[in-house]
Parts: sequence; structure tokens; C-alpha cells
Amino acid sequence: MEIADQGSGGFAAIGVPGLDEVLGGGLIRSRSYLLEGAPGTGKTTLALQFLLEGTRRGERGVYFTLSETAEELAASAASHGWTLDGAFKVVEIVPPESLFDDSREQTLLYSSDLELGETARTIFDEVERHRPSRIVLDSLSELRLLAQSSLRYRRQILAMKHFLVRCGATALMLDDLTAEAGDKTMHSIAHGVIRLEELAPAFGAERRRLRVSKYRGQRFRGGFHDFEIETGGVRAFPRLVAAQDVRHGFRRERLGTGLPEFDRLLGGGLERGTSTLIVGPAGAGKSLLALCTLAEAVRRGEKAALFVFDEEVRLLTDRAVALGIDLDAMRRSGQLSVQQVDAAELSPGAFAHAAATAADAGAGTVVIDSLNGYNNAMPEERDLVLHMHELLQHLNRRGVVSLVTVAQHGLVGDMRSPVDITYLSDTVVLIRFFEAFGRVRRAVSVMKKRAGPHEDTIRELRFADGSVAIGPPLSEFQGVLRGVPTYVGAEAPLMSPPRP
Repeated sequence: MEIADQGSGGFAAIGVPGLDEVLGGGLIRSRSYLLEGAPGTGKTTLALQFLLEGTRRGERGVYFTLSETAEELAASAASHGWTLDGAFKVVEIVPPESLFDDSREQTLLYSSDLELGETARTIFDEVERHRPSRIVLDSLSELRLLAQSSLRYRRQILAMKHFLVRCGATALMLDDLTAEAGDKTMHSIAHGVIRLEELAPAFGAERRRLRVSKYRGQRFRGGFHDFEIETGGVRAFPRLVAAQDVRHGFRRERLGTGLPEFDRLLGGGLERGTSTLIVGPAGAGKSLLALCTLAEAVRRGEKAALFVFDEEVRLLTDRAVALGIDLDAMRRSGQLSVQQVDAAELSPGAFAHAAATAADAGAGTVVIDSLNGYNNAMPEERDLVLHMHELLQHLNRRGVVSLVTVAQHGLVGDMRSPVDITYLSDTVVLIRFFEAFGRVRRAVSVMKKRAGPHEDTIRELRFADGSVAIGPPLSEFQGVLRGVPTYVGAEAPLMSPPRP
């Protein structure tokens, strides 16, 4: 893309966390931009943040409101803990009296011509009086209504654009999409276009996303980016793009899991900057195996992060204590961050941002338990695979050891995963239930490892007596992965059952 000269003014930061990153630095100054979206998508909140950011930087701002009263605007700001007193000028443009007086005689000029002219004149006069650096016009729908024709509307918007450019103001014009479908008048005039959308899933909270559909002469991060409206304003979560990540300098050393026999299966341990997928049926011990690896990282003095989708954190903490893993103590020491993730409330973009932030804060090990919960937060399986690809690549380039668990459908025999990301993972660990001599047992094996050689054996896995035990290779059994193996040996190769 050809990059135009931005002039000496540089960028006007919007003040919305994440959005300036999407825009490649902010809004090029002395240009007019369109912010569009249906009612309730967050246009007014974002526009207020834009002006408040200018105030913080010592820039004058003016908010022209045609659709809300100044009192309503102040109430909206107060809901976020903001006060508008002295922050910037609010100009409330009220409809002329002719709109309320049907008895007034109609002149040769249509009332819409007079009303549009008076409105534009008010805007021009206020801009000349205050000489603001930032302007918000809320909204274009009212100007379109006054114009009553696309030609008159376009001519007025062009005149306004050229006037604001001469004044050196950066303008954000809001539109609530009341125009007829296919009307792109403002899209062709504006220097850039930001669209806000709200999605209503069948279950759970609404999801919001934004997209920059146009930005002349400036590189930006394309596609949809999730955002949230919370107390304090709008917060955007830029879509991860692994190809744009810079690989952090780290030594690709092999790290132990705290379980010597498991390390032997893995060919010595897990390498920095790799991802591991632990697959198995519900209750097989995937979470506990991942927690053992996480606890070993903390014992080495590293930071770690745990994201829990499916299980209540308190219950997982109690189960870990039975194995000698004190998650509460790790959290108090500041070495472990634990986040309970509600897939019905948290957007995929917000989760990816949280995981990436943990890595940027120094977490050397990140555990996602499990991918099933993440899958429930995604509209389509294809989207999940793309999200995971970008997230895992992002973590890998920061030298993070990533562990992701997946619960398969079923308990024994043929089982299927809700989504297949084995080709994305550098290491795949498989856990299976199997029956032998009247007992239900577990088997663990490493099916894939890109970073080096690994054992191709199947070993028994057992959680008992406050420890994790991995036995010798089950060389005298055939069909363990099918769930009902055949014993072909002469000696008992299984570990002793736990004491009652």
C-alpha cells in the first residue's frame, strides 16, 4: 500500500485501549472520519473517549449533539465515572421553532433548506469561535433528515469536510445506519471508516466487534476485532496476527515436567516456545497432568498462568491439593495468575488478549483448560482453529510453554474430539481409559513431538496417595488404546492397585 505523507501533525490518539493499535497509531490529524453502527453499539461512548483523550493531552474539543440533549450526554459520561465540566465544549443543536409550529406560513424556500442551513451555520460559527483540535458530530442521521435529498446532503457534508480541514480539526462523525441500504455517501467522503457491530448469540451475553473498512494512506489491522463496553469506556482487543509478531530472544531449552517417567515419554521434557495438546476422555486426568507441569515451572522460579473454562476454580484447587500442588500459595506469591473464564460472557478476542497479556507479563507456562469451553464461545469450528493458530504461534514466539487440554466424547473405545487441533500442536499427549483384571485403569502415550524424539511406548498412569505415578511400558498388552486390551505376557506388568 502506498503510504501518504501524514504531515507534521502526526496522529490523534483515540484513547480507546487497543483501537489505536488497530489503526496503526490513531487518526491522522486534520481529517474527517466516519464512526458508524446501529444504536447501542457504543458510538457515543467511543466519541466521548476521543474528546477526553484530547483534553488529557491539552487539546480543545467540541461535541456537537443533534440527537441527545447535553443533560443526557452528561448522564452517559457519568455512568463511566467521567465528568464533562470543563473537559470540552458541548454544543446542543436544537431543531428550529418551525418544526413545532405548523401554523407558520410556508415560504418559497423549503423549511428543510432553512433548517439545514441554520444547523450548518451554527456548527461553523462554533468551530471558528473555539478553534478546536477535535470535533465530534452526533449524528449524521439528523443532517440527512434535514437535507431530505442525497444530493443536498452530499454537498453539505463536502462543504463541512473542507471547512474542518482548513481549520485543522480532526473530526469524528457518527452515523446510526438509518440511511437506505447502499447509500455510501459518507464512505466516499470520509478519510476513514470504523464500523461497530453488536451480535446476539443464542445464549450468553451480547458480543461486540469493530472493523476498519477504510483508511486512506495508512496501514491498519484488518478484519473484525472484539470489543467490550465496561465501566470506564470502550476497550478493544486487536486480532492476533502471528505473522506480524517479532520472535523474542530465548533459548530453546528442554524443561522438565516434575514427573521423571513423563519426561522419559516426552524424550526429556517440553521445549520452550512449543505447544502441547493433552487429549483424553473426561476424568482421565488431563487437568492434573497439566497442573503438574505448571507447578514444576513455578518451582523453577518462573511465572505461570492458568485459564479455567470448564471447572470451578475452587474445586480444581482442592483437587490439586490432594497431589501436593498448592495453587493458592502460588497465587499469593505472585508467580501464578488464575482466571475463571465464562465462555458465555467472555468474547474470544478478550480471552486471546488475556492469554497474550499473561505471556507479555512474563508467564513462561500457560495452561488452557480446556479447549471445549473455548469452542463453546466460538460461532464456528473454523473460527476456533484460526484463533488457536494465531494464539499458539503468538505464545510460541515469546518462548512460552503452552498446554491445552481437550476432552473427547465418550469414555472407552472409539472417541472423537469436538475440534481437531493436533496439527497445530507441537506435542500431542494421549490419555486413555482401559480395563484390565476387573479394574478401570489409565494409559498415557506421546503420539507426536516436533521438537525431538520421544518414546513410542504406552505407560500406565495413576493418581493415588497424593502423587502421580507412571508405570513401565505396557509391553505385554495389546489393544490398550481400544479400551479393552488383550494380555499376552507371562508376568503382571501393571502397577499395584491403590490401597483401599
